[in-house]
Amino acid sequence: MWFRNLQIYRLTSPFELSGEELSERLQARPCRECGSLELSCDGWEQPLGRHGTLFTHTVGDCTMICMRREEKVLPSAVINEQLKEKVETLEETEGRTVRRRERSEIKEEIVLDLLPKAFTRPALTYAYIDRQHDWLVVDTTSAKRAEELISLLRETLGSLPLVPLEVAQSPAAIMTGWLSDKMPAQEFLIGDECELRDPMEEGGVVRCRKQNLEGDEIASHLKAGKQVVRLSLEWHERLDFLLTEEPSIKRLKFLDVIQEEAAEIDAEDAAARFDVDFALMTLELGRFIPRLLDQFGGLAESEGK
Repeated sequence: MWFRNLQIYRLTSPFELSGEELSERLQARPCRECGSLELSCDGWEQPLGRHGTLFTHTVGDCTMICMRREEKVLPSAVINEQLKEKVETLEETEGRTVRRRERSEIKEEIVLDLLPKAFTRPALTYAYIDRQHDWLVVDTTSAKRAEELISLLRETLGSLPLVPLEVAQSPAAIMTGWLSDKMPAQEFLIGDECELRDPMEEGGVVRCRKQNLEGDEIASHLKAGKQVVRLSLEWHERLDFLLTEEPSIKRLKFLDVIQEEAAEIDAEDAAARFDVDFALMTLELGRFIPRLLDQFGGLAESEGK
């Protein structure tokens, strides 16, 4: 289980539940199928799927959890077409204009009629709790999906004291400085992709891929006042990733050195392979995330307390 994205949250007090205790709490809110009139539903699933029985998987100080969310698929084109037909029929037969409020009511009726017939789309979101560093790390590109997992976890546990990760210095300002004249720490190498944005309202956006970011074209955009809001980087020839201004990590890749380390460790079955990969991943991220935060002056003062 190798995460491809990192949304990082800071636990504001130690997480006291053991892996088994947390599993028991999560088991009280398992995933289920959506009801006929539900747009979506969510619950917890075993991280190892059919290869596991617990609702958590713990290695050392890190515990993996998995949220399963099911959503009904209702194409907007289908809804809008039916809405158009019903509105046109009403206006023709009754000789009047259908107003906005009535259109909204008709649309709700159409959705309720279609829900029982709609296909269901499942999605798994993995996360792990790191008790040593007081982190919750969610594997998703979407802050909204991460918040859905956090909301479900709070609902399941009754409370969960955590906050989004905040750093002391602006990631956009630091990344802009890296491309302007101040290179990052030696262990970080700048890649060939970035996104530049004009800080002015409705300002321009420039996206570059497979380009020399130290060239004149990028320099001219920086001189014009654009800021770097996304930047591809490599760390210690072990991780490759896209860093965003939030900060968050996208398109994370564990490079050959780590994959070779994983391959050298024998695993008898799928559960053992999951255990090995999870251990190596959390060990690597436990070294990487603090060094990344250091580039931005560490945690914001309120978070460091």
